[in-house]
Amino acid sequence: MASLSAEDGEAPPLDLRSRPQRLLDGLVGACKVALATGGLPAAGGLRPQVMATIDYRDLVQRLGSAGSDNEGGTGSLLFTGPIAASTVRKLACDADIIPVVLGGKGRVLDIGRASRVFPPQIRKAITARDRGCAFPGCTIPAPWCEAHHITYWSRGGTTGTGNGTLLCSHHHHVIHKEHWNIQMRTGIPWFIPPPHLDPAQTPRRNTYFRLE
Repeated sequence: MASLSAEDGEAPPLDLRSRPQRLLDGLVGACKVALATGGLPAAGGLRPQVMATIDYRDLVQRLGSAGSDNEGGTGSLLFTGPIAASTVRKLACDADIIPVVLGGKGRVLDIGRASRVFPPQIRKAITARDRGCAFPGCTIPAPWCEAHHITYWSRGGTTGTGNGTLLCSHHHHVIHKEHWNIQMRTGIPWFIPPPHLDPAQTPRRNTYFRLE
């Protein structure tokens, strides 16, 4: 896990753990992910999964040419950045495809207070949006993260994309222990530190996974 850096040289460091503590948290997080699968995967097991995201407006515009071999458009890989749509199709030849339409309404993405646990379709939508731990400066990818209720479920919060965000195990604990506040602004989670960390309580967000 990379340590948090100050933004523009003004904000104080937010991660006060030592290097051994960060390494231990990383090991614990990896073990949790492995155990959550119900058994470590073996060669020749389940095929890899490809999560293909597309803006709802782009999807509507391209419906008319769905029958043609359109080589236009780009995709994005977590660690390498933009790639051609044709490359995505090649990588997906032997993978399970998970279509994620950004801004679409084909899935129920808010189940109110029917359940405290985020179901798979809502978790996938949050993953497509956040791409990893949303805490400022964190670089932990989505598969290692937990879904967090921005307004706690115990305090009346609903289970939906508008009230959920991805947090790694360490920052999930930090949010609860240090009493950070999270606000959704145009679909992006912003984090407001407690006064003892930043008296000005300047809102900040993670720019590692998305710059816009």
